[in-house]
Amino acid sequence: MKHPFQGCLTALVTPFGRDGRLDPVALRRLAQLQLAGGVSGLVPCGSTGEAATLSHDEYRRSIDVCLEVSQGRVPVVAGVGTNATWKAVEMVREAESLGADAVLVLAPYYNKPTQEGLFQHFTAVARGCRLPVVVYNIPGRTAVNILPKTLARMAKACPNVVAVKEASGSLDQVSEILRLLPAPFSVLSGDDSLTLPMMAAGAAGVVSVVSNVAPKKTSQLCRHALSGDFAKARALHLELFPLIKALFSETNPIPVKAALEMLGVCGGAPRLPLTPLSKELRPELRQALRAAGLL
Repeated sequence: MKHPFQGCLTALVTPFGRDGRLDPVALRRLAQLQLAGGVSGLVPCGSTGEAATLSHDEYRRSIDVCLEVSQGRVPVVAGVGTNATWKAVEMVREAESLGADAVLVLAPYYNKPTQEGLFQHFTAVARGCRLPVVVYNIPGRTAVNILPKTLARMAKACPNVVAVKEASGSLDQVSEILRLLPAPFSVLSGDDSLTLPMMAAGAAGVVSVVSNVAPKKTSQLCRHALSGDFAKARALHLELFPLIKALFSETNPIPVKAALEMLGVCGGAPRLPLTPLSKELRPELRQALRAAGLL
């Protein structure tokens, strides 16, 4: 198995069929395309996977499908997103029982805990399982920002807190995390457009949305950056940048699901309260896919 917390890990969409339910055949196909593209990990049931709308059975089945496809070749990092600490502990234990290799644990949303509350939440979750824990910081969705000092405190208290998916959008915050938490702790970009700048500062990779449609190029970008070949990494970053912008023209994962439908990989409908991509944005997305050599 590759190092689980470096390179390109794909934040997988959850394909739904015409009946609106999980389409495991399409999810399997998508996961297989990721492995063929050279990604370093599969991340089901995160924000991109519309985890907040999945039933319990769909959650379990999504993880199972990824494990069946991976067969240990790359780690499967199961998303855990809830605003109740007791529920998060239950979820990491369930992910562990299913055979997940690690968990990506979202900061509690809506409650707006203090930094002390965040510390206690994550330490309770980390101590509730034996799996490696990737902390997921995305203030735009949770309304709370995990500060670097709080993250460092978590990692010191719990040896299985080994990485962060950092999506605050602040390169200053990234630099402070890297200063406080040197390797082997891994900092992963949570924003595709910031993968290259973050890796230039010392981040280890990305939990990527764009790799759903461009796994090979996103993986290559990360490999070049990890090897220190920033000229090649920069060329791929600039090539993918218009596609990245198009994939975030509306709330993620609306555009990336539309892109996967255009590519014939899986159906493009998200689940309410998300709606399909606006008609006026579809030509721009199609053009971005063509420009990236994907369509």
